[in-house]
Amino acid sequence: MSDPLPVPAGSNTFERIKRTSTEGEESWSARDLARVLEYLNFRNFQPVIDKAKEACAKSGQAVADHFAEMRNMVGIGSGAQRELEDSALSRYACYLIIQNADPSKPLVALGQSYFAVQTRRQELADDEALKENKTRLALRAEMTKHNKNLAGVAKQSGVLQPLDYAIFMDHGYRGLYGGLGRRDIHERKRLKPKEHILDHMSSTELAANLFRTTQAEDKLRRENVRSKEVANRIHNEVGRKVRRTIHELGGTMPENLPVAESIKKVERWEKKRIKAGQKKLAEGSPAAEA
Repeated sequence: MSDPLPVPAGSNTFERIKRTSTEGEESWSARDLARVLEYLNFRNFQPVIDKAKEACAKSGQAVADHFAEMRNMVGIGSGAQRELEDSALSRYACYLIIQNADPSKPLVALGQSYFAVQTRRQELADDEALKENKTRLALRAEMTKHNKNLAGVAKQSGVLQPLDYAIFMDHGYRGLYGGLGRRDIHERKRLKPKEHILDHMSSTELAANLFRTTQAEDKLRRENVRSKEVANRIHNEVGRKVRRTIHELGGTMPENLPVAESIKKVERWEKKRIKAGQKKLAEGSPAAEA
């Protein structure tokens, strides 16, 4: 594991002017940044922004993703207000701006250090999030497939009615989750009524449930079970053994793992990311340049 990145000097200055939306998205106002960097006239700061936009485009990034035009209303006395043009800047945009700013300004060097470190931190976090999303998507697809297989084997084992199957599944969950059934897990995770517990599991939790599912499926088939009572007992037993293994390895019990973002949102993000990558590749192809 790599050492943590250092906290750059002056971080409080740039953290103080950071804006965070209700969705948790960070941005910086270009006018706030200009004031911190001691550009007394915003007109003198505009050429720096333009150079940063040019650098952004040359790096293959979409300028609009990092420099969002906006307007602010400011008071000018006697209750009157005036509209001022501004930009909402991403962390990467701030980094590019400071790289093109006047190096004689006292906080420019501190800003270069701060945004270089913070940009790298975000890159590392994004890489980890991307890996987690891909793993979750793969495991969720496997869960769908093996739950269907388990349902088929359970039916052969005497689990015939929908209510029987619900009880059968609850036995597996109760074994793995220390006595908690599906509804209990749903409530503990504070999910909305129509949200599926599998859709909000991290890769770690999905992997534990996939192991429970595949092992229960194999055991029922291997032992040629023909009684729903025996099937329920086996499913619970498999869940308890998976839980015991997690405990012996020092892992976090599944009911204590954090709730993950909806897998449906992850699917949309992944499709959007792939589409953006394909568009970027097409724009850089010889045919696009012709």
